[in-house]
Amino acid sequence: MATAGEARVWARGALRGIGDSLYTPFCGTDGDDIDWDAYRTLVRYCVGDLGHPMLWCTSGIAEFWSLTLDERKRLLEVAIEEARGLNPHVVIQACTAAMSAKDCLELTRHAQEVGADIAYIQTPMMEAHGGEGVLRFFKYVAARTDIALGMFNSPSSGYVLTPAESARIYDEVPAVCATKEGAFRPEASRRLHELAPGLAVWECDRTVYRAGWLRAGIVCPAQLGTAGYLFETPQRRLFSEYWDLVLNDKLLEAMDYGRESGMDQFDLDIGSWWTCYPGRSDYFTHWGGAFKYAASLLGLPIGDYPHSRPPQAQLPSEAKAQIENAYRRLGLIAA
Repeated sequence: MATAGEARVWARGALRGIGDSLYTPFCGTDGDDIDWDAYRTLVRYCVGDLGHPMLWCTSGIAEFWSLTLDERKRLLEVAIEEARGLNPHVVIQACTAAMSAKDCLELTRHAQEVGADIAYIQTPMMEAHGGEGVLRFFKYVAARTDIALGMFNSPSSGYVLTPAESARIYDEVPAVCATKEGAFRPEASRRLHELAPGLAVWECDRTVYRAGWLRAGIVCPAQLGTAGYLFETPQRRLFSEYWDLVLNDKLLEAMDYGRESGMDQFDLDIGSWWTCYPGRSDYFTHWGGAFKYAASLLGLPIGDYPHSRPPQAQLPSEAKAQIENAYRRLGLIAA
């Protein structure tokens, strides 16, 4: 685990490779319980079968907004227990976003105590008074913890930090060492790098890596928290092979691989079901039911309650058909 004082040196060497954002498998009436055996299987699959070096825990895909604090704590503990049993060096990233600074502090302290490497704080979802309010939130948590911190700048929060606001948080909170830029605004990430060159930036728009931004040092050599385990299987390691080409600066080969493997086409075929609910198309969502349906197609356990918890909707049949057809065309499931 990196302490606050060690965070920035640690991040330069530790944040590398594919980080898997884990879903939460629910079970029981209305999904009121968690299928812990299924969750343990998912962790072992990502770290053991796929060999991915990082995990991203209790974030949007995990439906953190639907989980109790106790559930979030236990999910992190189980992930650490299972992952470190397979790879003692796996990087555990805990997402500790909460509506109140006090709840965020409780989750961040817990992450520190159980051995997570870094805690990411998503921009608060309600009443965020711009960058100034978010800075106060970070300072409150940082003053009471001793763990590396990251920012998660997601449009699902309802407010996206500007590059200047993120850079100010980096300047004034020494524990902050990384950011997940989830708004798909590449030029903002480029500007943020200019303002805070020591900050490890992950831009979620994958095209920037093909454009040489890793070579230029604008973005870090990691996919911090993605659903990488849904883009490959142990038998067909599409995403890992593509990412290895990018890491080794073989950009032309990476572009060819993306096209010839079917990965580029898959992005088009699967549509926007993972991040867009048609009834509220202007909102960037993490549709848990869509991610879990994709996982089920690959044979991963998702619990006997396959849906998201409310207030998300249940995934419609047309979405399931489109997702399944996308996987068949990619060749990860039988045609």
